[in-house]
Amino acid sequence: MLQAVGLSGATWLTPFADLLAVDAERPNRRGKSVILLWLAGAPSQLETFDPHPGSPISYGTKSIKTANPEVELASTLEQTAEVMNDVSLIRSAVSREGDHQRAIYNIKTGYRPIPALSHPSIGAVITHELPNPKIEIPTHVSILPSQFPSRGGYLGAQYDAFQIGNPTEPLQDMQAKTSDVRANQRLKSLSVVEKAFSQGRYTKLDAEKTLHVATVEKARRMMTSEQLKAFDVSDEPADVRAAYGETPFGRGCLAARRLVEAGVRCVEVTLGGWDTHVNNHELQAGRVAILDPAFATLIKDLKQRDLLDQTVVLCGGEFGRTPKLNGLDGRDHWPHGFSLALAGGGIQGGRVVGKTDPSGEKQEPERPVPVADIHATIQTVLGIDPEYEVMTPANRPLALSEGNLIRELL
Repeated sequence: MLQAVGLSGATWLTPFADLLAVDAERPNRRGKSVILLWLAGAPSQLETFDPHPGSPISYGTKSIKTANPEVELASTLEQTAEVMNDVSLIRSAVSREGDHQRAIYNIKTGYRPIPALSHPSIGAVITHELPNPKIEIPTHVSILPSQFPSRGGYLGAQYDAFQIGNPTEPLQDMQAKTSDVRANQRLKSLSVVEKAFSQGRYTKLDAEKTLHVATVEKARRMMTSEQLKAFDVSDEPADVRAAYGETPFGRGCLAARRLVEAGVRCVEVTLGGWDTHVNNHELQAGRVAILDPAFATLIKDLKQRDLLDQTVVLCGGEFGRTPKLNGLDGRDHWPHGFSLALAGGGIQGGRVVGKTDPSGEKQEPERPVPVADIHATIQTVLGIDPEYEVMTPANRPLALSEGNLIRELL
């Protein structure tokens, strides 16, 4: 059990308390889950959520009108344009990390990497703070995981994301390879060996620290749980599957909806291929063609099922792309003002935070939003106090987030 060491910062407590007071009047509307659409490799903000048509930095990228008259998107996001009254944009996210690995760590945890400590990812924090004892399947799931999966960090490996591949394929290792009788006999034999081992002459196992017995029992419950059906998108009607797109990412987004509907706290779905140092426009367009139907249908589907108010959807990558093309018609790394999309779970739709320079000359955007603020905002709408501190293995009290609330989104 992690030790709470209290709250700090009286200036923060007032807005957090005010938000809880308002939300108490509509308890069924508090966010309960998060879906992270992870665009690995870093999408170009100019070819997605922050086009500057006709400007020198657009290089021909056009925009499209949306359901929100005040917001335009890149012209390839036709379906996403239809749901922009439910989606808000941060166009001025800023990070101090321009390397992929470090930037991924920063976006997923809200902290910059340091050698002495491994911070928990957003999903690990949520599952730790919002346990769901009724769920027999993992409550932190990563679909089509990237090479840098989400971890439990100092909260413990039990909060690592449960990783699965293409949702159209059966889950691995969910079926015993022997008869029930033989499987039960093996478990009984294992129990005898474990009991003897834990009381051995040289070994005094601490069950709370090793979690070995608890982990085995949890795995057994999962293997026989009816909740495993939430992973199986083949149960969905053909028209629903088609709406998400006939792609692994589309199927992943559909599985994410099914999983949060079953009570899973955080689902991360990865779409890679956004690292466009060459042929930026062509490669970005190919990725957007997969993202657009999946993202838009996910928002519509959640709303139709009355799940959007309970589910925060975050869409973005580790940073953006440079305003100017390089010599290979590519865009390089740009952490100085990139875009993220947010919807649901108490986030007000149809809003835009921040503005980037259409000339590409200014690095600093208007109303910069540090990465930590995004974490603090998501935690707050889920009813988690970002300033709640836990004691890390280094015996150091650390807040769940060091960010501030993005008030424009509430």
